[in-house]
Amino acid sequence: MRRFAVIGHRAMAQGKLPLNDMAGAAGRMDVLVRALMSSLLTSHGLRHDTEVVLHLMGGPGPARRIKFIGAELKGVHAEERAVAGQIAKVIKLPTPARGHWIERSSGIYDSGGDITHTLAEWSTSTVIALDADAPRLWASEAILPSKSQAHSHASGQRGDFTVHGQDLAFVLSDDQPLPDVIKETVVSRSLGDVWLQGHMAVGVCHFLLDEGVELNLHQA
Repeated sequence: MRRFAVIGHRAMAQGKLPLNDMAGAAGRMDVLVRALMSSLLTSHGLRHDTEVVLHLMGGPGPARRIKFIGAELKGVHAEERAVAGQIAKVIKLPTPARGHWIERSSGIYDSGGDITHTLAEWSTSTVIALDADAPRLWASEAILPSKSQAHSHASGQRGDFTVHGQDLAFVLSDDQPLPDVIKETVVSRSLGDVWLQGHMAVGVCHFLLDEGVELNLHQA
């Protein structure tokens, strides 16, 4: 399984989402939408081995999480406004209790809580915080394989997918840094010296996992 937690420190958690001003009045919801699309969409379909949790921390009201499960999703298209519309439908509703997930539509779930709740739910995953100042994600002697050997993949058909391979989870933030308390509890790794935009970082992670590049996941 591949999991991505995207933290939007200013992203609105409840109310009417301003689709015409997602970068401003919505609290940089555009950043989360692009990261979500990069996480779940391929050129001609969905990644059925991938789960994404958006963390909406900007209020009003309590922090909110929206989870998208690729193996269950229907009707998600490669168009930012349409994807934002799915989020808009959710945040019109009251925020559920922390840790209590409610299915809002096929493959889209809603819960209160923040990144600490998500990490607790991912206790069996290897969790990696993306941080440009950390050691590289790939091993020092890693090479690009001549044939793709994906770290995870899904087989089967809708309603009966089986995910094979490693269970890896990535935590990334918007333009604000991750709290030190989070980085201290997980493995911190970089994708290079340049601070990439979130959706580009997600794409690099998928590339490394799709190709089966040897990863550097051991704590020093």
